[in-house]
Amino acid sequence: MEQASKTNVEEVRLDPVFAKTVAERVLSEVGKVIVGKRRELKVVLASMIAQGHVLLEGVPGVSKTTMAKALASALNLSFRRIQFTPDLLPADVLGTFIFDQRTGEFRFRPGPIFANIILADEINRASPRTQSAFLEAMQERQVTIEGQTFKLPEPFIVIATMNPIEFEGVYPLPEAQIDRFLIKILIDYPSFEEEEEILKRINIIEEWPVKPVAEGEDILRMSKMVKKIHVAESIIEYIVKIVQATRKHPHVRLGASPRAAIALLKLSSSLALLSGRSYVLPDDVKEAAKPVLRHRIILKPGLDIESQTTVEGIIDSILESIPTPSPPYEE
Repeated sequence: MEQASKTNVEEVRLDPVFAKTVAERVLSEVGKVIVGKRRELKVVLASMIAQGHVLLEGVPGVSKTTMAKALASALNLSFRRIQFTPDLLPADVLGTFIFDQRTGEFRFRPGPIFANIILADEINRASPRTQSAFLEAMQERQVTIEGQTFKLPEPFIVIATMNPIEFEGVYPLPEAQIDRFLIKILIDYPSFEEEEEILKRINIIEEWPVKPVAEGEDILRMSKMVKKIHVAESIIEYIVKIVQATRKHPHVRLGASPRAAIALLKLSSSLALLSGRSYVLPDDVKEAAKPVLRHRIILKPGLDIESQTTVEGIIDSILESIPTPSPPYEE
């Protein structure tokens, strides 16, 4: 297995071939337990490279938890699953100080958030107080308890899940908090052929054949590479036009913010890197658009149901209406 250099990650050079090789190795390994969903997995991996958190939405039983666990195994990263419930307290997630009778002093007992990949299962079931504390840790990548600050491990990625069909016993995430997730991925039911393959492979899946094929240091190394990906002026203008178009659409009450434009730039750059390129193409932006924008657009209330206006449809119409920038795209 190719190992990342032990030198300071600040000094890494742009190496798209290395990034593409690692990505293909990880996706192939995860594919041992996840049938299909390769495109979604690539976008999740690209988000991790961009140091962004991921929101997965799908009905129960479509492998959201398995996806997060498999990525952690393939990347040799520590993994913790936190089941969010209405009675979950911030201390249950972040940790707390406990009295040590042997030393007569208080010592910090870290909570489950101290891991590389956190699966926040059904995050919208926790109270707003716990959600706020958890999302603050996501933003700052540290926790402060009793005046003391503790850094979270690197890399640190939260993969949160939400069930789209439940409305009772849940606390919907406010727009300002849901905006902290770099992307939102919709996990749909498998196709007929995929579900057949799942049943044929179930014994192998349950044996959990996923082995480490990369390291956390590889993720950190590629995160530095992303910042060196070339983005042509025409691509930057393209991103700005897409984001601003979400604010002007007649069916949109709240469009995407400048944070969304930054997220679109970061994810497009990560997708370019994982594709083995040193520059961003318009196709990278188009591939990143829905994961980045779908949770940042709020439709106006009272839209005619027969019009079948959806956020997905609005993004499609925006991408169709804005001319694709012409080359050159390389530096």
